Amino acid sequence: LTTNQIQQLTTTQIAQGLTTTQIAQGLTTTQIAALETRDVAVLTSKQISEGLTTTQIAQGLTTTQIQSLTTTQVAQGLTTTQISLGLTTTQLASLTTNQIQSLTTNQVVQGLTTTQIAQGLTTTQIAAMETRDVAALTTTQIAQGLTTTQVQALTTNQVAQGLTTTQIAQGLTTTQIAAMETRDVAALTTTQVAQGLTTTQIAQGLTTTQLAGMTTNQIANLTTTQIAQGLTTTQIAQGLTTTQIVNLTTKQVAEGLTTTQIAQGLTTTQIAAMET
Repeated sequence: LTTNQIQQLTTTQIAQGLTTTQIAQGLTTTQIAALETRDVAVLTSKQISEGLTTTQIAQGLTTTQIQSLTTTQVAQGLTTTQISLGLTTTQLASLTTNQIQSLTTNQVVQGLTTTQIAQGLTTTQIAAMETRDVAALTTTQIAQGLTTTQVQALTTNQVAQGLTTTQIAQGLTTTQIAAMETRDVAALTTTQVAQGLTTTQIAQGLTTTQLAGMTTNQIANLTTTQIAQGLTTTQIAQGLTTTQIVNLTTKQVAEGLTTTQIAQGLTTTQIAAMET
């Protein structure tokens, strides 16, 4: 069949006539690219999942055809293999926010590669991800996939309700931590702060601006280990506000602050602000 003949096929002929074998073994990438978007949009989930090969997807489907896929086709049709081996970063970037939100958690976790995440997903798509999908990302997908720009694109809701303590502790790199918006750091729950942030992430990741933007409740929930081994003298002197200092618990002061942190970190203003 010529491309003109392919384009003359009706949606009924496409949806009810073509078998998965005919699609997989009969249609060339050129013929796939020639399909009308209306015809692509009527393919059944079975025709997509069992018919389209990864080569046909990568080399045949145009970005316009990709965007014509319904959310049902995306969620129920595309297999994790078709996503990881079929979709190019350009095709992935063309997905609409509705299509991104229709991806199942399984498709996100087992389908998206770190390269596809880093080079394919746009900041708009990242911000549109369901919190359940953010919470399901593997630590490798986070550490090796998300760029600093993408980390900044995460919404406060995705950060506070999506990221697990394991993802924070084992997934986020110090560079990614430093790139986080101050409002997102301030949105972390006390559990995420106390059980998620490692001493290395605090010492090498948190900026003084981020530290100063943390709530007094977050500061009060830092463990003594996080204070003693995490906070640098620079972070204490330039990051902690007098209000945060005042809200340190007696235990945090007595068991957390080291003599070096007190001598070289605390300013005279901070010391004066401490509760007697």
